[in-house]
Parts: sequence; structure tokens; C-alpha cells
Amino acid sequence: MVTQEAAVQHQSKRTRDITRFLIWVGAFILLNILAATYFFRLDLTEDKRYTIAPVTKQMLGELPDEVVVEVYLEGDFPAGFKRLQQSVRETLDEFRIYAGGNLRYVFIDPTAIKDEKSRTEYFTQLAKKGIMPTNLRATEEGKQVERLVFPGALVKYKGKEAAVNLLKGNLAASADERLNQSVEGVEYELATAIRKLAFQGSKIIGYIEGHGELEQPQVADLVGSLGEYYRVARGELAQLPMATMKELDLIIIAKPTSQFTEADKYKIDQYIMNGGKAVFFVDALNANMDSVGAGGMFAMPYNLNLDDLLFRYGVRLNPTMIMDLNSGFIPMVTGYMGERPQTEMINWRFYPLLNNFSKHPITRNLDAVYSKFIGTMDTVKADGIRKTPLIYTSQYSRVMQAPVPLSLEEARMEVNPEQYQAGPQAVGYLLEGKFTSLFRNRRAPQGVADTKVKEQGAETKIAVFSDGDLVRNEVNPRTGQAYELGFDRYNNVTFANKELALNTIHYLLDSEGLINVRSKEIVLRPLDKVRVKEERTRWQLLNLVAPIVLLGIFGVVRYYLRKRKYERF
Repeated sequence: MVTQEAAVQHQSKRTRDITRFLIWVGAFILLNILAATYFFRLDLTEDKRYTIAPVTKQMLGELPDEVVVEVYLEGDFPAGFKRLQQSVRETLDEFRIYAGGNLRYVFIDPTAIKDEKSRTEYFTQLAKKGIMPTNLRATEEGKQVERLVFPGALVKYKGKEAAVNLLKGNLAASADERLNQSVEGVEYELATAIRKLAFQGSKIIGYIEGHGELEQPQVADLVGSLGEYYRVARGELAQLPMATMKELDLIIIAKPTSQFTEADKYKIDQYIMNGGKAVFFVDALNANMDSVGAGGMFAMPYNLNLDDLLFRYGVRLNPTMIMDLNSGFIPMVTGYMGERPQTEMINWRFYPLLNNFSKHPITRNLDAVYSKFIGTMDTVKADGIRKTPLIYTSQYSRVMQAPVPLSLEEARMEVNPEQYQAGPQAVGYLLEGKFTSLFRNRRAPQGVADTKVKEQGAETKIAVFSDGDLVRNEVNPRTGQAYELGFDRYNNVTFANKELALNTIHYLLDSEGLINVRSKEIVLRPLDKVRVKEERTRWQLLNLVAPIVLLGIFGVVRYYLRKRKYERF
């Protein structure tokens, strides 16, 4: 009887075990079917550092053909660059998943080429394509070493290429902060390059002429860079019919020097009332270095006839000029060696370096911007308009009222710090909302075809900067070729002027799109270097010994429990 009961219990237990096994197998198969059918990923990090923006996912999912990304960050790097390298790899892994097989990438170590001549030629080719090297200084085994690193990538699509600089951020920040800013910008930089190559822009930008604006050679780099994303058309405002202006998605007015007629302002005003976007780069005072170098001048206000238009929209350009202790340099003759002049770079306080930004996608993690003869701005009441300051001078600024005397002797004078206490001055604003027409309750001016005034505008955006030179590139006096926008040929430094202009235009034309990826923020949690040095040995021992001790304790406890269990039999 006992034997038969034991057999029944054994059979029941066997049946139960087989059933459990089959249930687990079925659940595993079902889970695999669901995983293959419904794709999902979980990002459990606090700052969502592994989450790809919806607009990026959509763009990758719509790729018509294969994109190849060559990343030149392969090799053995210090911890900071390792983090950037890993971030690029993880981002591209995510891109590849959402691209549905239309994206592949490869990591390349340019320094791995053994032959010196071939390696030098390869470095030169990368530099010509826009992948510039940087000297990386690091401590290895207590010694300072230098290594040449190419922190960039090359995106290829259907025979076209776009260089991506992966080491971004503000040069004034610490090395760790700049690397963190670079990590934050990886998705935006790579996604922007892919969009530029794979998707032809259909939006049209109008560069307005006819009022002494910057000429073609002076905006060649800006117009050329915009042409990679949009269609750019140039035209005199007086010759543009209202119907043609309505076809433009955005207009640029860059450093006008002569007066706008009422008919010109009416066209701009009605264009904005109909939802058009606009960027103004406008000087309040007339100043140029040619006149300063020729013996000095007084900077007097321009008569552009734009004050009432901008005032109605919510900003006012003041007849002032800013001097700043944080400023650029100009070459000056300081003496002679025989008959040869001796030239030195002298601080020129009328060229403020703008390195103080608001937390906005346009200016986030931006490097310093170079300005020339820039003025102050104020906001004024404009119902329903959101006014966002974008960029400021440093706190050590000085505001000069017109007429402003300009002379090279100013650069030689000793600085009195008490005169530079005006604090940060806003020099760029983003205005968003439904604008009210300047011609509200007024008749349309003579000379315009469409005389029906639209008094209340549709939702739109404009940006106003108080310096026309922000978008002016230098021109090589020997060859006539345009330098890159923001490049200072005297100091061989490239500032972020082009990035500021492009970011502004990208935001105005696509404020809910890819530009908002720049808002991604990854919190930097650095270790205390002093404590690391003091407690290094203790933590090393803890990491080595603690796992062994815990494993030993687990083994002893398990042995004791098993012995106690089976001793009952």
C-alpha cells in the first residue's frame, strides 16, 4: 500500500514538472514572438541619455537608401574620450535599429597606418574633408603624453559626404565639461548631417537686398551653408511682388546701411503678418575699421527707418555701442625695427566676444561668438509676444552713447575697470507669437499692389540681433576667396558665428523638429579627484577582496544549510 502511494506521488510530481517545463517553454516562445513583432526599448537612466528623439526616429525610418558613417575615434583613449567614443557607438547602434538596415557604421583609427608617408597623406585627406585633428594630452603611468586624435566622422550617402565635428562645446569650459557637452550633442550632429545629405530641403530663404546689405562675397559662407539645407534666393525688396514674398519661408536682412521706404516696410510687415519668419542683423550706429584706421571717426546713428517696425514687434535698438573687457584682438603697429614696422595683436574692446548664452536650443553649448561694433537692445511692450534673450555680453561691459568716438588710440590706453561695470547686455532676442501690424489703423503706403492691410498676424517667429557683422565672413584680400564665417584670420581662430546663424534659422523654420535635440542634457557627475587620490588603495582592496569574502560566506552558509537539511534523514 505504501509502495503504491509513493508511486502515485512520484507520477504526480513528474506530471507537474513536465507541465511546468512546457509552460516555461511556451512562455519563452510567446515572448520571442512578441519581441519580434512589437519593438520597444527601455531607458532607465534619469537624464534619458540613451533615448533617441522622436523626430530623429522618424527621419531614420524614412531613409530612402543606405547611409554609411565612418567614425575616426578608434584607439586607446583616456577616460573622457573613451566616454565620447562609447557615446558615439551607442548612438549609432540606436540609429541603426531605427533606420531598418539603411545605416551602417565603422570605427577607424587613422594613426594605425604604419607607413609614415601614407599616414601623412591620409591625415591631409581627412583635413581637406573637414575632419581636423587635435592634440590630446593625457597622463599615462605618471607621464604626460601627447596623441593626435581625429574627433570627427564622415557621413556618406549616394556619393555625397558631410564631415561631422564630434568635439563641440564651449572652449571656455573645463575639459570634462566640454567633453560632456560633446556627448550631449552627438545625436544632433550626426542626425543633422544625415538629414543634410539624404533629404533635399524644400523650404525657401530670401536674402533681402537693396539697402546696402552685405554683398555676395561677404555672406558667401552663410549662403553656401544654408544652401546645404534650403533653397536660397537673393532679391531687392523693391522688386519683389507681395505674391513672391509669400512663397518665401524666411527672410534675412543683414547689415542694411540705407533707408527703408514705407513700401519696403509694408512688404516686410505683411509678410510677417501672414506667418513669414525673419532674421534681422542690424547695426544701430555706422562704424567701420577702415575709417578708424585712417585717423578715427565718430560713430553716428543710421537712419534706416526700421525703428518703428521693430518697436511694434517688441524690441528697440538703442543708439549705443558696447565696449567689453572680454574682446577680440586687432593688429597694430607698435614700433619700427629700422624701416620695418613691428606689429602686435592689441585688445580692441569694440569687438566683444559673446560667451554668455541663455538656455535655449539655439544657443545651448555654443562656443564664443565674435561681434564688431555691437549695440544694446531693449524690449518694449508687445501684447502676446514671448521675448527670449539669446546672447549677452560679459559682465565687464561699458555702454557708450552716440556719437561714439572711435580711434586706435583707445586700444593703447590703460583700462579703468570702474568704467566697465554695466553688466551683461542682451544683444539678440527671439520673438514668438501673433504680431500686430505696424500699419494697423493706417492706410497702405503708395506704391504697393496689395492695399488690404492684415492688422493681426498669424503665429510666427522672428529673431533680432544688434550687430550686422555677426554673419559677415572675411574675404582673402589676395585671392578674393571667402573665409569661413567666424574665422579670425589674424588669430587663426574660428568662432561660432555660423553655428549661431544656422541654429537660429533652423529653429525658426522647424522649431518642433531636429533643433530641439540640442536641448538634451546629461548631468556630469565628476569624482572628487582629491578623495580619489587619497582613498584609491582602500577602494581597490575593497573591490578585490569583498567579492571573494562574500563568495566564501555564501559557500559556508550554503554548506551548513545543506548539511542541516540532509542530516534529518
